[in-house]
Amino acid sequence: MWGFLIAMISGALMAVQGVFNTGVTKQSGPWLTNCFVQLTGFVVCLFLFLFLEQGKVPVSALFKVDHKYMLLGGVIGAFITFTVIKSMAALGPAKSVLAIVITQVLAAYLIELLGWFGVEKVPFSVSKLIGIIVAVAGLVVFKWES
Repeated sequence: MWGFLIAMISGALMAVQGVFNTGVTKQSGPWLTNCFVQLTGFVVCLFLFLFLEQGKVPVSALFKVDHKYMLLGGVIGAFITFTVIKSMAALGPAKSVLAIVITQVLAAYLIELLGWFGVEKVPFSVSKLIGIIVAVAGLVVFKWES
């Protein structure tokens, strides 16, 4: 239950962040906004690390990560911020977030099915495929304007 609550908070924060970033972009530009978002995120994370984890987790732990490609999260995050800004500007917050979430579910399911990135492989499930199809149909219905 706690995991679902945290996921719901995350989803709400992503929607609000996307709206805020899109608003800033209208007055600056997508890459400047992205720089500011990543910089302020870095400052907050550094502050929290220094006060909550310093001494518990050495910085050198980053250099010991088994699969170095997993350190690309920040790079991916920059492109996530950019694409969220662009999609919200083009579709509006609700349609954009709906499309993003459906794509996240589809991509996550493919990662599980194929066992990519060290994730435990899961067997194919018709019910999960039906769930994704229903979600896509929901997006079509949601986007459909009379």
